[in-house]
Amino acid sequence: MTASIINGKEVSQEIRASMTTEVKQLSEQGVVPGLAVVLVGEDPASQVYVRNKEKACHDLGFYSEVHRLDASTSQEDLLALVDKLNKQESINGILVQLPLPKHIEEKAVIDAIAVDKDVDGFHPVNVGNLVIGDDSLLPCTPAGVIELIKRTGLEMSGKHAVVIGRSNIVGKPVSLLLQRENATVTMCHSRTANMKEITRQADILVVAIGRANFVDADFVKPGAVVIDVGMNRLDNGKLAGDVDFESVKTVSGPITPVPGGVGPMTITMLMQNTLIAAKRAHGLA
Repeated sequence: MTASIINGKEVSQEIRASMTTEVKQLSEQGVVPGLAVVLVGEDPASQVYVRNKEKACHDLGFYSEVHRLDASTSQEDLLALVDKLNKQESINGILVQLPLPKHIEEKAVIDAIAVDKDVDGFHPVNVGNLVIGDDSLLPCTPAGVIELIKRTGLEMSGKHAVVIGRSNIVGKPVSLLLQRENATVTMCHSRTANMKEITRQADILVVAIGRANFVDADFVKPGAVVIDVGMNRLDNGKLAGDVDFESVKTVSGPITPVPGGVGPMTITMLMQNTLIAAKRAHGLA
């Protein structure tokens, strides 16, 4: 069996094309979605992410602000900037790039972002709304995972989905979103016993454990949809997912590659959240 590849870059481009049309229509009504990104320090990976977000804003016709702060910036000064952006009408979405320097408490910064501008979907109110099934801005990577599964044509309702990883950023929220699609969800993690026995029951396998090439063909039910959220830098400088792609693709159904799978979807869903936030701010949602 040779698995079909889920091309996240293509799906992302399709979504952005649709968004571009909507942004043009909104601009005719005087509405321009605005995103502010705050970067504290000079982490190389974070700088790349921020540049990509800035480019996405430009390509889609969004208003964009990037605030690059020195690594020595105090928590008080960062919170003051967040407060200013909360009150700024031209800004509909605020994203503070993580990780932050050790002297700044991430939770305090996330909690300070206005709920309706929390386009990362990390604020406790948005997380709570996700848990109880109320409308909220969804965390970007999990929302992208669900969109990719939908694009395979698989009906998630009634299927058994297994998620490996229980992080607040991916594992927990993606399990909740899968439940919204009426899948039966099992969560595995580093302490799970007999993990392979569980994962081999999965019609949908989402892997977000942060260990390069952790999942091989022995974990996978023949024909299962496999979504690899991992992004690991190997000693040779190459990127690898949490899934051993070459092994797993011989038994799986549709599968995401790394890179080019989930990665491109994350920024696209961030842009979509910013668009939603802008529409809500102007009573157009």
